[in-house]
Amino acid sequence: MKIAVEGCCHGELDKIYETLGYLETKEGVKVDLLLCCGDFQAVRNEGDMKCMAVPAKYRTMQTFYKYYSGEKKAPVLTIFIGGNHEASNHLQELPYGGWVAPNIYYLGYAGVVRYKGVRIGGLSGIFKSHDYRKGHHEFPPYNPDTLRSVYHVRNMEVFRLKQIQMPMDIFLSHDWPRGIYHYGSTGDLLRKKKFLRQEVESNSLGSPAAEELLGHLQPNYWFSAHLHVKFAAVMQHPPKANAAPRVTKFLSLDKCLPYREFLQIVDVPERPGSEGLEYDPEWLAILKSTNSLQRITPHPWNPPQNNGLHTRWDFKASESSMMKVVEVFSGELSIPENFSRTVPAYDPSKPQPHSLPSIATNPQTTELCATLGLTDIYAQAAGGGEQTGDEETGAFDDENDDGDSVGSADEPSEYPTDTSGMSSSINPDEITIEDEWEEDEGAKDANVITSDGGASSKQTPLKSQLQQTPSRMVLPDPKKSDKSPTDFSRHMDLPPPSHSTPAAAAAAVEKHDRKSEEEDREIQYGGNEDIDDVIANERILKRTSDESGADAASKAVTPKIKRRNQVIYTAVEAEEGED
Repeated sequence: MKIAVEGCCHGELDKIYETLGYLETKEGVKVDLLLCCGDFQAVRNEGDMKCMAVPAKYRTMQTFYKYYSGEKKAPVLTIFIGGNHEASNHLQELPYGGWVAPNIYYLGYAGVVRYKGVRIGGLSGIFKSHDYRKGHHEFPPYNPDTLRSVYHVRNMEVFRLKQIQMPMDIFLSHDWPRGIYHYGSTGDLLRKKKFLRQEVESNSLGSPAAEELLGHLQPNYWFSAHLHVKFAAVMQHPPKANAAPRVTKFLSLDKCLPYREFLQIVDVPERPGSEGLEYDPEWLAILKSTNSLQRITPHPWNPPQNNGLHTRWDFKASESSMMKVVEVFSGELSIPENFSRTVPAYDPSKPQPHSLPSIATNPQTTELCATLGLTDIYAQAAGGGEQTGDEETGAFDDENDDGDSVGSADEPSEYPTDTSGMSSSINPDEITIEDEWEEDEGAKDANVITSDGGASSKQTPLKSQLQQTPSRMVLPDPKKSDKSPTDFSRHMDLPPPSHSTPAAAAAAVEKHDRKSEEEDREIQYGGNEDIDDVIANERILKRTSDESGADAASKAVTPKIKRRNQVIYTAVEAEEGED
């Protein structure tokens, strides 16, 4: 089946679906499924915007609210994970996943589902070591710290995913698995993103937790975003026991902007299964068995390990536990289409800029928890509860329901230092907001760069963005630890890029980016400079389906940063490196 993969969404649903429709017509194909790799921005109203980790000046409604309100419906089933620019109060309603709008499904903090027999898993958020061992304690209204920590990956979700034993077809993460850049064209990556060199050379770019999951799950495909660049890699894993070695094809995509490679169509073989979206029985069994391990406090805690300190550390799903889950659902694993609006949708005719963030439990979560015997940790956080696994006693201890030790706060963290990507780098692609904001209002007469290097003020934006697409995507040779010469070229048959920059236009953009990057490096930042606020200041472009070619062109080329932006960057204190 045809699966479309999209990088950072940034709320641009109208543009993404418009581009997808154009490609289906152009290529004569029908896309079965769309996967979005984070920064989805499911913003329902003005209150939700205040729960996004971006400066208030640059919060825009975008187009998701149309799909939430029912004004529009997603033309293709869409599955997404969370990133680090989300309406966190909305996604927290669905810790185990659920529908955020008809035909648009969120995988939760972590999740696994099946579609047409294809197994799809995902991990939301980005990795930061200082929050990794905490529980999901955040609850709106957020303070400046929890506004960011709410989207940081926790060890609970990684522990659950590490219990999976059955093969995984596709996995999604927002930030990259650490080290994956060594399995592709690293030189090409560094030519596009020069500021990543230090992290690449020190092998500190990306998420160590995702790296561990990549080695454990070994999916056929792993899709990511976050760094706003297209990058492909092929990794051959060491064989497990007597099994044949598996190969993972990795692909990261850009954000939804003109002349950027943000969309790719991939052919994935179907497997026997129903036609709709289904729960995964192994994942449901893991959720149920690990329910007592969940925490909603900021106290550091490690899941149980086989280190002599815990009676039980293995929570893998047995065949009998999976059968019990199937029986609970009466053999019907199809995910019910039970979306319901929990807050009012944005009404353009009646703006409410001073509305407060909405706080509501979601009936989907309530229903799933009641059926499976899970705890709604969002509802419990709202009630100020301490313990999630043993509600009868309300005690916060390290024992599960059987009296077995299940965790310890005294153990050292698996990742004692913060090795998350972008820890010390400044992305010049991100610090361009001021000029892009001005261009929206003052560059309406700009010309569109065409594929032959000329200019046109009337060219259709989508057509200009997609012409002269290369015939296929070039993947690197797979790399593995033993350096054997085995030919795995048969694993590298991915379809051509579905969204690419015309050659001449790409050259013009690259030339301008080089000049802009040189100027960016001249700017000196204070000791408390927060790269998250730098990228949080990223301009979320105001785009509509009928925008002119002139507007598209004015945003296609990265404008130069102005020194006055330093005031914006130093205005907010926060942690470093979150995009």
